[in-house]
Amino acid sequence: MMWPLFGWGFGGFGVIMLIIMIVFWGLIIWGIVTLIRWLSRSGRTSYTRSETALEILKRRYASGEITKAEFEEKKHDL
Repeated sequence: MMWPLFGWGFGGFGVIMLIIMIVFWGLIIWGIVTLIRWLSRSGRTSYTRSETALEILKRRYASGEITKAEFEEKKHDL
């Protein structure tokens, strides 16, 4: 005797098993895609704005790389 739901032999559980299988494989595929995206982002460095020329000049003066006269001259050039 054939069961009424498409002849799968599982009765009403055949449809439930199909839905569970689709959800299961959907979660597996979603997990793989999420993992690949996370791994591709983790290799990148975060992009920060670059320093302006004046900020670099101030940092060099503060660290003692250039003298006050050099700082003033380069600041005037900018």
